[in-house]
Amino acid sequence: MSLTLDQARTIVAAAREHGAKNGLNPLTVVVLDAGAHVIAVEREDGAAIKRFEIAFGKAHGALALGMGSRAIMQRAEQQAYFIAAATAAVGGALVPVPGGVLVQDAAGATIGAVGISGDTSDHDEEACVAAITAAGLASLTG
Repeated sequence: MSLTLDQARTIVAAAREHGAKNGLNPLTVVVLDAGAHVIAVEREDGAAIKRFEIAFGKAHGALALGMGSRAIMQRAEQQAYFIAAATAAVGGALVPVPGGVLVQDAAGATIGAVGISGDTSDHDEEACVAAITAAGLASLTG
């Protein structure tokens, strides 16, 4: 199974709804397939100019290392040189803070990732998880 455009659109809409319901700052939501190709992206009015790159880096880094960006942050705290080298190896598209979550199908296979940027990293991650759940899929933050 692969992440579909309809599922990606559901994820974007649900993330934005979560943000509005919880009073979050304007969000940028990026949905990638398992090959790190952009399926869907939306930047809310008022979002800062580089939020796409940050959200993309959260999702791309999660796919690149096979773990959510929260786990990447924890690893960066323990192995800063490794994360710096990995960031260079992926052309800089790795942002080691929460807000990049892997998307899994019912069998536990990774089928994509969601990256959100705009509010605190913890709130960004909460929006990812809520949106993935709304699409009927599983999330992996760690």
